[in-house]
Amino acid sequence: MLKEILFIGFGGFIGSVARYFVSKLNLTIDLFSIPLGTLLVNILGSLLLGFLTGIVVKSPILTLEWRLFLMVGMCGGFTTFSTFTSENMMLIHNGQFLSAALYTGLSLLLGFIAVFVGYASSNLL
Repeated sequence: MLKEILFIGFGGFIGSVARYFVSKLNLTIDLFSIPLGTLLVNILGSLLLGFLTGIVVKSPILTLEWRLFLMVGMCGGFTTFSTFTSENMMLIHNGQFLSAALYTGLSLLLGFIAVFVGYASSNLL
């Protein structure tokens, strides 16, 4: 168990540091006020997790340790959006279209509500 946690933690460290550097693009490039660094992180993370998922499904080349390091740790530290999109892809792949739509809708709606409530509650301080 400790070994798996260390693989995830080290991968998460690398992913988080990479996200920091890529998201700095928000400060240097302005395109219609879109946070380009975050957008790029989400797209790259989704691309990488999709690629790794395809490898895992088609081949036993990645051991459990490498999957934990790359998929859970590195991609998870880089962006959780990649996990969100990968899970939706698997739901759609399995024919669970209603579940995918519900998951997407609830994630967006509840995410916006949570940000609003968190922001509003910070005004109480």
